[in-house]
Amino acid sequence: MRTLSITPLQFGTLVSSYNISAAVTGLFFGIIADKYDRKFMLQLNFIGFILGTIACGLSTDFETLVIARIIAGGFGGTLTAVVLAMVSDLIPFERRGNAMGTVMSSFSVASVLGVPIGLFIAEKFDWHYTFYFIAAFSFLVFLLSNLVFPKLADHIQPTRIKENLTRLWSLLIKPDYLKSYLLIFVNVFSIFVLIPYLAPFAVKNVGILETDLKYMYFVGGFFTVITAKVVGKYTDKFNPYKVMTFLLVLSFIPIYLYSTAEKLPLGIFLIISTFFMTMVSGRMIPLMTMVSEISATKDRGTFMGLLNSIRSLGSAIATIFAGVFIYENDVGTLSGFDQVGYFSIFLSFLIIFGCKHVYKILLKVQCERKSA
Repeated sequence: MRTLSITPLQFGTLVSSYNISAAVTGLFFGIIADKYDRKFMLQLNFIGFILGTIACGLSTDFETLVIARIIAGGFGGTLTAVVLAMVSDLIPFERRGNAMGTVMSSFSVASVLGVPIGLFIAEKFDWHYTFYFIAAFSFLVFLLSNLVFPKLADHIQPTRIKENLTRLWSLLIKPDYLKSYLLIFVNVFSIFVLIPYLAPFAVKNVGILETDLKYMYFVGGFFTVITAKVVGKYTDKFNPYKVMTFLLVLSFIPIYLYSTAEKLPLGIFLIISTFFMTMVSGRMIPLMTMVSEISATKDRGTFMGLLNSIRSLGSAIATIFAGVFIYENDVGTLSGFDQVGYFSIFLSFLIIFGCKHVYKILLKVQCERKSA
């Protein structure tokens, strides 16, 4: 925001461009998801993501960076759908909560290591070099994935494009699936009206130095790695609905504390930000465990593609939505962030009722499968 001299709304556009692109390509992925080997799709999207990330590093202004983010998002978003489909294919439901916890904790590992490293590179050199680092590291992961992951081709169904489009539409509007999409959308929306603006709010309102932002991500990510495993374990031990409800109610506290914070010492701020990160990220574990079981095995690749597309769309719309209400006032601080926080709490409250309904669908689906 500072180096490109962009407004909060432009910043929101920059962030959401990645997710809008991911949403669009997620629909395309839904058409072809079950026609190709999962490993092939993983590698193809990895290459596209790496090239898009390099383009981000080569960007010189706001416009070119948005275009590069669209390219990276188109492939990066589909990567997530492929990974989640692979987890759902390989891990039985009885252990899937723990597996989802492991996968979701990888985002926290990225926060613990990636974000502070990225900020450090930007401080010492320039923000362009952060993207070059991501591209180089991603290339190493690409090579490793080629060696480690098995081929997954049992789901392949040779069909024509017209048949795939018809199938995609039928899976999009199928009532049980549609309710899952809506629940994911609202949950992501309730989180992403806040997440992209955490750092600007911390600097402009709470008084945290730009050079200290890395500690927020490092500490928050570190504890999220731990809590993600705990949440995954308890999701399997009890049930996804109970764990999700507990996390939703508990998350009201850090959402309120962060969105209404004023000048704070770094230590107190880190406690609040860590509480926030562990709670809002933990919500995705029982939620994804619950909805992943609703789809039939033959539909799972397409279902996960649609689910990821809806999730990306929700985060993109939420970012732009919040950018309309959050603005920099005359004294240089952000106004409207507290109101967005109250709205996030309201949506989180509504999600509790949505989870109850979707969990009933899950029980019905499991009962039908056992009887079959």
